[in-house]
This record gives sequence, C-alpha cells and structure tokens, in this order.
Amino acid sequence: MTLRLFFHSDDLKANVEVLDCTPYENEFAVVLRATLFHPQGGGQPWDTGWIGESQVLRVVQDPDRIIHFVDHPVKLGMTQIRVDEQRRRFNTRMHSAGHLIGHFVQAMGWMPTKAHHWPDEGRVQFKPGDSAQEVDAQTIQHGITQWIAHDLPRLTSLREGAREIGFGELPAYGCGGTHVRSLKDLGTVTIASLSQKKGTLSVHYSVD
Repeated sequence: MTLRLFFHSDDLKANVEVLDCTPYENEFAVVLRATLFHPQGGGQPWDTGWIGESQVLRVVQDPDRIIHFVDHPVKLGMTQIRVDEQRRRFNTRMHSAGHLIGHFVQAMGWMPTKAHHWPDEGRVQFKPGDSAQEVDAQTIQHGITQWIAHDLPRLTSLREGAREIGFGELPAYGCGGTHVRSLKDLGTVTIASLSQKKGTLSVHYSVD
C-alpha cells in the first residue's frame, strides 16, 4: 500500500524510497513506498513532476498502490521527488472551487452526484431533492464569492478511517483530493453556465 503523503502534507518535495521500476510500453512504471503525487481520481487530474531526474508523465491508482509512469528508468532506493507546483496549484484550486459549488447548491435542495475538476471542463452535477429550489448562475456566484471573501480555512479530519475536507463552518465532504489551505488562495471562481438534461443539473465553472 503506497503511503499518501498528500493526505496530510502540502509539501511538493520529499525524499522517498523507490520500490520498483518496470518497463511499460515506451514508459517506466514506478512504485514508491510513499508519494506526494496525487493520482487521477475523485474528479481530479494527476500530478506531474519528477522522480529523481525522470519526468512523471501520469499517475494512476492501482488497487493497492499508486503507479507513477515516467520517461526514464529510476534506480531503486532513496531519491527525491518533486511535484510540478503550477499544475498542482491549479488542480487544487479547481477541486476546492468544486466543493464550494457543491455546498451552495446542496443547501438549495440539490444533491451532488459527480464532479469533474479538469481544465476547461470544470463542472459539478446534481440531482434534485424533494425541496430543490430554482437556482441560477448569479446566485451561486454571489454565494461562493462571499465565502471566498471570508477566507474560510481548510479543515482536514479522519472519521472512521475516511479523510474528510471542510472549509470553516461548512460541512465536510469525504475526499482524497488536494485543496487550498484557505479560500483566499482560490483567486477568482467564475460560474460559467448551468445546464439541465434528464433531471441532472450541471454547474460549469472555471478558476482564474
């Protein structure tokens, strides 16, 4: 089982042990004892960066470990890993913005079902609850802008072994992703549009 250092650390560099490096097509599959690299999952893209001098191209979740695909082989033993800061910061802001949208629209009677926190494709999807209210982009925009202005801090907890992320007094969501330390780090979140299809409400958004 790969230890997920990003669960409790915002660090982008660490010295870790390389356990395995196996050729895979034109790449090399690397397994670390512990990692700062977030794999694709939970609606969030994978981190990129470097293991030693080898470039991390993509990171995927195996059933019991995280696999890092790199461009050159890596020696077994201790080495330094470095996460690409610009990509991590963007993915983190997108994921945190998605949580805020989820909280606000859920408070209006809609249940979040799926989220996609990718560049140019940000969206959170909802199904109507029994008390679902009419919702529009301007109302959501105003609500989350107020939360950002209050700079609510990130709160991380473990409940029955599951990791939960909350901001200030907002309810916590079970989540394995990366998030901003406080909402001032989000910058500008823009609600681009809303769409409905077959009873599903999609809120499309971006961060700048």
